[in-house]
Amino acid sequence: DDETTVDLLHARLANDDRVFLLDVRQPDEYREAHVRGSTLIPLDQLSRRFGELPRDRQIVAICRTGNRSGVATGMLRRAGFDAVNLKGGIVQWQRQGLPLERGR
Repeated sequence: DDETTVDLLHARLANDDRVFLLDVRQPDEYREAHVRGSTLIPLDQLSRRFGELPRDRQIVAICRTGNRSGVATGMLRRAGFDAVNLKGGIVQWQRQGLPLERGR
């Protein structure tokens, strides 16, 4: 499957699963609120920054609602990465009362 849910991701993170969290929003959005431990690579820079991504871990792509991260997931999968989209994005994460970090 090319999607994961907020509940599944939160459980995986709680169990110290080695997922790589990739936030594909813009820097101002990221500073406003992001999932702890996520790495920011804006969608418009992603294809030229593949070298910064791990090939030995699953990548979970995150954006505000799941649209941009869905595009990112498709790009990553076509490039041979094990990637899934976070369904509902940061909006759903917040809706479920899960913690977000602010700042860099």
